Amino acid sequence: MTQSVRLLILVLLATFLISQPNARADPAPPSLRVATRVVAPLVQKTNGQLTGFSIDLWNAVAARLGAKTTFIEMGDVNSLLNSVRTGQADLGISAISITAERDKIFDFSQPMLSAGLQILVRGKSDQGAPNPLQGFMRLILSPMILVWLGIAAILIVVPAHIVWLLERRQSGGIIPDPRYFPGIFHALWWAAGTLATQADQMPRQWLARAVAILWMFTGVIFVAYYTAQLTAALTVAQIQGDINGPDDLPGKRVATTRGSTAAAFLKEQHARVEEDASIEQAYQALLNGTVDAVVFDAPVLLYFAEHDGKGRVQIAGTVFKKEDYGIVFAEGNPLRKRVDEALLELREDGTYERLYQKWFGAS
Repeated sequence: MTQSVRLLILVLLATFLISQPNARADPAPPSLRVATRVVAPLVQKTNGQLTGFSIDLWNAVAARLGAKTTFIEMGDVNSLLNSVRTGQADLGISAISITAERDKIFDFSQPMLSAGLQILVRGKSDQGAPNPLQGFMRLILSPMILVWLGIAAILIVVPAHIVWLLERRQSGGIIPDPRYFPGIFHALWWAAGTLATQADQMPRQWLARAVAILWMFTGVIFVAYYTAQLTAALTVAQIQGDINGPDDLPGKRVATTRGSTAAAFLKEQHARVEEDASIEQAYQALLNGTVDAVVFDAPVLLYFAEHDGKGRVQIAGTVFKKEDYGIVFAEGNPLRKRVDEALLELREDGTYERLYQKWFGAS
């Protein structure tokens, strides 16, 4: 076999091995530039050093890849994503939500944390003394009161017409004028008084008297049930605030961070959105009373409510618009596959669980 034939065979064999799907991926670069932003507890700065769940997780991934890391701090999520898109950073990690819109431009790792949005409001002690007149007007104009007024109107109009028909020709009865007007007004007054308290006058016609007795029992039941419902509504109003879930956000002043998925959601809800450069600025706006609530990623708000904001703020409602966090790469970056493999290994060997418990306290 000639030298040229041997060389050709070696070239063909090497090409075949490289083209196999099971061939090992290219090793990660020896040094990686990682864009991040401070969002506790995912990323926070202590004594000039970056820590947090996302930082610890990435350091574990980088150790698997055998790569050193240079972190690049960004002010907000838009600048972080832009640094990855333009090549200023090799990848980005922090509290980056995986969305369909972002997935058109970037590649994401498998989810590294399940999250979602939540609402943060001031605690009861920070809300100041309630305005009694404002609370009373809010209750008077509430849907519950309007429904009860509608029921009461029906319960007055129907028996008033029955009594008017039976009593209008009775001499000395409760209807002094047999004509519909003004006779019906006397009947309506009698029906309203009977429903609210008790009849100050009884009809003379025997069938009308039977209706009156039945109506007195109806009035007792109506007033008792209405009082119970009103008491329950007042109790709930004292326990809860004005904002108890995403349905209460339209028209409210709500802070979040610029370019976040929370900002897009709030605009869809027609809230009065204040987009701040950092979540810390949003917290301060809430504490200062310039906004009614903060909407942001649930793990971040829960951490603040249990640490720096404890006793001053509280969570309102449950997690909504659930979403996942991921590590973001420029589209087509081959490093994503290596990172996914490392993330799976960290889950399998228990490292991920230990990091989760360190920062969030429970599985």
